[in-house]
Amino acid sequence: MKLNIITYPHKLLRTKLDKVQNFKNPELNQIIKEMTYLMLKYDGIGLAGNQTGINKRIIVVNDRGTPRAYINPQIKRKSFFKQKIEEGCISFPEIMGYVSRSKSIILEYYDQKGKKYQTKTSGLYATVFQHEIDHINGIIFTDKIKKFTQGKDRFKKLQAQAKNDER
Repeated sequence: MKLNIITYPHKLLRTKLDKVQNFKNPELNQIIKEMTYLMLKYDGIGLAGNQTGINKRIIVVNDRGTPRAYINPQIKRKSFFKQKIEEGCISFPEIMGYVSRSKSIILEYYDQKGKKYQTKTSGLYATVFQHEIDHINGIIFTDKIKKFTQGKDRFKKLQAQAKNDER
């Protein structure tokens, strides 16, 4: 298996991904290994399955220097308080902007063996998880940008290209 980064306007970035059902599938470990490699290669802090051409609810996050896989992740609770952070995305090179997201979240997920966990995170990592979970739900960060800080014209051109591709 050889995964690659998918860039906008690829249709898979707008796809709500399928849940992982079979945790014993040997391909699962290979997918996670390759996703982790790509995230680190492109200096990312997170990466979702659809960004690599995979239609599975898998994200990898470089959690304080330790890459980890989160399978079928869901946000169970979001704080009322928001933070505005400048975001970018491996699938949107040279495009950045400010996005407002909850300051803290409670996350539920499975590990590679199918064991269920729940954890609370805040600050940067709350933002990363919200960004990546949006991805696996077919939502892209540019949908939520309050103000572009880089690449607004480039994004508009890509949007026009996407509309032409739909025709």
